[in-house]
Amino acid sequence: MKYYPMPTIQSTAQAIILANGDFPRRPIPKSILQYHQDKLVCCDGAANNLSNHHLTAQVIIGDGDSLSSENQIKYQDKFIKLSDQNTNDLTKAVLFCESQSLQSLIILGATGKREDHTIANIALLVNYLSIIGNVNMITDFGVFNAIQLLSSFESYSKQQVSLFSQSPTPITTTNLKYPLNQQNHIYWWQGSLGDEFTIEVNNALIIYRAFRE
Repeated sequence: MKYYPMPTIQSTAQAIILANGDFPRRPIPKSILQYHQDKLVCCDGAANNLSNHHLTAQVIIGDGDSLSSENQIKYQDKFIKLSDQNTNDLTKAVLFCESQSLQSLIILGATGKREDHTIANIALLVNYLSIIGNVNMITDFGVFNAIQLLSSFESYSKQQVSLFSQSPTPITTTNLKYPLNQQNHIYWWQGSLGDEFTIEVNNALIIYRAFRE
């Protein structure tokens, strides 16, 4: 059974991906970004904010549409331009990490700004299940994970937990306020009852856990 701890300011991974949504502002994602610049893979639009936050990236990747002409010149030694329009810049960054044999990722800045991009980025976590072994999408407010097998999650009493299924799949949970037993229909938000909860599922499922206020 795979275990998913809650992110902290000490959380790390083999690579940190910065997407072009809202720039991290709260302590956990902001600290992860600041202290792991040596592992930073940046989607091209997000690179426009790097100098404003005194950050550097090891690689900048994307189709170039969102990266200013000035920054394309400034970061030319780090910029990998991929014109494929069948994948968004976040997926291009994930596939780059796969090509480097990296199997542990933290994704930051993937939500906010355009709502369609936010929904697409979260939904793509399901696609990444077959590509990368361990992916945490951390926002200013919580963390998203995709699973397809029995999994256990670090939690706290009354934590807000949301479950999102892209297709009907029997779900069984323990230690959530509204337990499920091989049910297809689920609440989109629930409360945790303790320090840990488990979810058993036969198909892909996205889980969101909110940070403490």
